Amino acid sequence: MAHTVVMPQLGESVTEGTIGQWLKKVGDSIEEYESLLEVLTDKVNAEVPSPVAGTLSRVLVEEGAVVAVGTPICEIAVEGEAEGSAEAAPEPVETKTPEPQAEVEAKAQPAVPKESDEGRGRYSPAVRRLASENGIDPSGLSGTGSGGRVTRNDVLKAVDEGTRLSPVAAREPVSSAASVASVPQVAGAAANVEDGDEVVQLSPVRKTIAERMVRSKMTVPHAWLMVEIDVSGLVALRNRLKEEFKAREGVSLTYLPFMLKAVSAALRKMPMVNAQWNGDSIVMKKRINLGVAMATERGLVVPVVKDADRLSIIGLAQATQDLAKRARSGRLTMADLSQGTFTVDNTGAVGTVLTYPIINAPEAAIVTMESVVKRPVVVGDMIAVRSMMNCCISFDHRVVDGAEAAQFLGELKKTLEGYTADSTL
Repeated sequence: MAHTVVMPQLGESVTEGTIGQWLKKVGDSIEEYESLLEVLTDKVNAEVPSPVAGTLSRVLVEEGAVVAVGTPICEIAVEGEAEGSAEAAPEPVETKTPEPQAEVEAKAQPAVPKESDEGRGRYSPAVRRLASENGIDPSGLSGTGSGGRVTRNDVLKAVDEGTRLSPVAAREPVSSAASVASVPQVAGAAANVEDGDEVVQLSPVRKTIAERMVRSKMTVPHAWLMVEIDVSGLVALRNRLKEEFKAREGVSLTYLPFMLKAVSAALRKMPMVNAQWNGDSIVMKKRINLGVAMATERGLVVPVVKDADRLSIIGLAQATQDLAKRARSGRLTMADLSQGTFTVDNTGAVGTVLTYPIINAPEAAIVTMESVVKRPVVVGDMIAVRSMMNCCISFDHRVVDGAEAAQFLGELKKTLEGYTADSTL
């Protein structure tokens, strides 16, 4: 019979995903492991490979629909299998925007038995963390997940509606994580649409980006610092090596791998910055996995260079340019987008000199490298023209204090200013 493909679990705490884009249409031939569709979750955007070779015979979920992990999303006819032998296939899932869909599903399933009180207490780590950070009592929520389980979307909806801890929970002692006050929700001002204006509906990718950014700014206490760095020696070194490097390695020598190397060294000396907030604890990450923010035609993605501290400048240049190439072509995998511990944003590539980046939660910080600009500076008792670059850091003040963030930038500055025209890679 036809092979039924279900929504995969794209992460330890992911319970649902949004169908971003079908990369194949009904009737298309598919090789095993060839990408079938793009799925968006609150953690990653990833392409889902086909588990078998065959022909896409039926699409059960349209683009934009939000479905739970394990839900059938399509069928693939495998060559050699008898037609008509398949069991009755599930009806296609009607496309809805995420919030209306949750409401319709909740109303359409009144007869489905909810989990027992004991069962409903078994919330996923992601749900517990999100609920505690926003002062929400999940036991008082109506779950829209399988069997009435409370999902992340249920908690987010409660936050939007201003739900607080239940009276019983409010009388009980709460942990430091749950003591964070609920963030008041303020409705955004409606746009003034006039004749001739074009209204562009949010794509699934843009909607996911928007939700992540709002959640980070509303739940993470951002703080910000900046240092200016004299990279004249680094500029001279790159100018001396870039043509030879391109010919030998096959990739361009940019400033990004030098930045990643310097960030890795700084994180080794300041491990508190390479950490993640975990509700009532802080997770100190052993590995240094650097996310690199990249703009693509389909939106912002943050692929991760794993164990960046173990790579040379050459290795970092090859790794980042491979990720950038696959990001532009839409061929990143879930593995490319997961396990980041710290994020670097090369905002200077678009000409900026000062940026206030949004933290990629639950990471503790994100740093930017701005444009390299020649300007007059005081060197000793003289004025000289130097190549200067600003580096900005946004950090989670629950995890990192200002002194630690300043020390981190100091280490970064020391490494980048240490390069000379004669340095070796």
